[in-house]
Amino acid sequence: MKRVYNMKLSKIHKTLFVLYALCLVYLMFLSDVRTAGGYYSYNIVPFATIKNYFINFRYFNIDTWIINIVGNVIVFVPFGLFLPLMNKRLRKPILFIVVFIAIITSLEMLQFIFAVGSFDVDDILLNTIGAVIGLFITYRNKGTKS
Repeated sequence: MKRVYNMKLSKIHKTLFVLYALCLVYLMFLSDVRTAGGYYSYNIVPFATIKNYFINFRYFNIDTWIINIVGNVIVFVPFGLFLPLMNKRLRKPILFIVVFIAIITSLEMLQFIFAVGSFDVDDILLNTIGAVIGLFITYRNKGTKS
């Protein structure tokens, strides 16, 4: 009985993750939100964009802050929630982080290549923070169910 329940739960997790991934692809490649950084622009200096937002905060409206700082963290929390539930190997924090960075770097490069956004190492850092927060939430919940 428990195995049937786990299989159903696994299917639910996978379905939710696919829906989440489709929304993410839409946000990163099709929506108007993605144009905030400009086309064919890039930043390979860690914290340069983040520092710019803090130093020049009075020149940016609150929407820009929310989308570029908070949004880049929150949008990727579900990665940390879903991936470890769907793949036991990704429950190891270091492996999870390496795999996530490979995935998000690929997505950032595709945005740049297809001219639908910019490549920004700060996005990778913020996205990784979000995914690690999700991973932490997953670990915390697993610990309380024991």
